[in-house]
Amino acid sequence: MPRILIVDDSAADRGLVGSILKDLPHLELDYANDGKVALEKINQSIPDLVLTDLVMPHLNGLELVKAVRQLDAAIPVVLMTSKGSAKIATDALVAGAASYVPKSELVNSLTETVDHVLAISAPVRGHNRLMESLTRRRVVFELPNSSTHIASLISFVQDQVAYLGLCDESERIRLGVALEEALSNAMYHGNLEADSCLKEHDAAAFDRLVQQRRREAPYCERRILVEISMSSEEAVVVIRDQGPGFDPSSLPDPTDPENLDRLCGRGVLLMRTFMDDVQFSARGNEVTMIKRRQASEPAAAS
Repeated sequence: MPRILIVDDSAADRGLVGSILKDLPHLELDYANDGKVALEKINQSIPDLVLTDLVMPHLNGLELVKAVRQLDAAIPVVLMTSKGSAKIATDALVAGAASYVPKSELVNSLTETVDHVLAISAPVRGHNRLMESLTRRRVVFELPNSSTHIASLISFVQDQVAYLGLCDESERIRLGVALEEALSNAMYHGNLEADSCLKEHDAAAFDRLVQQRRREAPYCERRILVEISMSSEEAVVVIRDQGPGFDPSSLPDPTDPENLDRLCGRGVLLMRTFMDDVQFSARGNEVTMIKRRQASEPAAAS
């Protein structure tokens, strides 16, 4: 049973998060009222995911992300962001957090985000020793508009970069999150032409539209085309949908504090934060993402 450690100095917010997640039968919930207490609990028993506030006494969310990554890079950390915490949230994502949920969207988005990150991180935490014989691989997929196929592809890529020794456990989780965002964008917003603004204002209507278009032409006939080239130095992933495309420059800047609570543009922010290079085609229906090998840290002086 996955164990979630909820970290927040506000008892009311801890209670709200617990009430949202408690109905999920497959989760065990634990709580800490600040980052320092959270680290003590993690040292006693490793959780499967840490869900943390950003602004806290003693040890804030950014400092907790850094400390968790040093302790065990395979533990994913999901941030709960609020107005005024945009700079800390961005720094925490760069430092190693796996995803984030605006506090204003907890009721609508928390369960889905936790489920996604747990699903992505589970195979990473169970990796065995690297396969030293694998040095390079190129694969091509043509996926239907299916969340199951997307999850399987992400797991496959995570396995391959582990075999190649391209990045550590934490970076494999973040790579998986970036892939999930890009593939979901290709499926929902590209092939099925379901507008993220609709999801932001009426999630139920968005889901109904997605289910409808999965059954009707031309949407159901479209495919997600994925080309992946991997070596021990880098992974290059090209994802192309068969929709009409869009203008990437039209997305709102999600790092702007005024936009942090919006779902629109969140995926592109995570992709650009977690990958070393992200480029969209002129038409907007193809994205190329590159993850490069992490530079080795210099050995400490004796």
